[in-house]
Amino acid sequence: MTRPKISTLAWHAGAIALLAVVLYPIAWVAAATLKPSEDIIGSIGLLPTRVTTVNYDNAIAGIAGISVVRFFWNSTVLAVLSVVGTVASSALTAYAFARLRFRGRGLMFAIMISTLLLPFHVLIIPQYIVFQQLGLVDTYAPLLLGKFLASEAFFVFLMVQFMRGIPRELDESAKIDGAGHWGIFWNIVLPLARPAIITTAIFTFIWTWNDFFGPLIYLSTPEKYPLPLALQLFIDEAVGSDFGALMAMSMLALVPVVLFFLFFQRFLVEGVSTAGLKG
Repeated sequence: MTRPKISTLAWHAGAIALLAVVLYPIAWVAAATLKPSEDIIGSIGLLPTRVTTVNYDNAIAGIAGISVVRFFWNSTVLAVLSVVGTVASSALTAYAFARLRFRGRGLMFAIMISTLLLPFHVLIIPQYIVFQQLGLVDTYAPLLLGKFLASEAFFVFLMVQFMRGIPRELDESAKIDGAGHWGIFWNIVLPLARPAIITTAIFTFIWTWNDFFGPLIYLSTPEKYPLPLALQLFIDEAVGSDFGALMAMSMLALVPVVLFFLFFQRFLVEGVSTAGLKG
């Protein structure tokens, strides 16, 4: 066997080994959903010795008198509204920074970028106090309001860099035809910025769907819990934890994210690669 073939074989073997390590936790959770709850903790083997579907039955039945459909609905509402708010506000803000000329634009853009350096934990207490005084705690407002106010500086920066790569001659041509800023944004910039918009939508959906910390801080009513927060209801040290239903619920929660990613993966790769070259 020639040296190039040996190196190629070694590279593929290493990649497969790394993939196995990365996918092992998911495989373990998938196998645990088919085990009796008492066999999950302390079990050494990956495959179940006794196969059962009762964990999925318990997960679908819900917990604390709340159906799993309710938790899915709450997560869907938060994820969809977050995507809409983040995409709309970030696109408008990015257009202003990338295509308009106004006094203080550079300073304002620098201040916005500097917010990326602020740890999320620094803002928790002041934000909570503000929402508490406004009477918005235990509502979805604290989780969604910032999405509609372009508070996600990372996505604004991504769109700004992309929009800067769009030729300005298109703007001039549209102005000659009588288009204003809104017409240029809606008919020219927005369609051409589709890869960056889709990238923003994908990451926002995944991050919101998997968010645990935000709902944990602001929500206290179980009927309003999204899926990540609802998982903790299956853990009760006083009565007994249903680890089987917990694993089954975890697998069910992964399904929308996986389907969403598989459907948009082509746009994700296109958006990330292209956004990195623009600007």
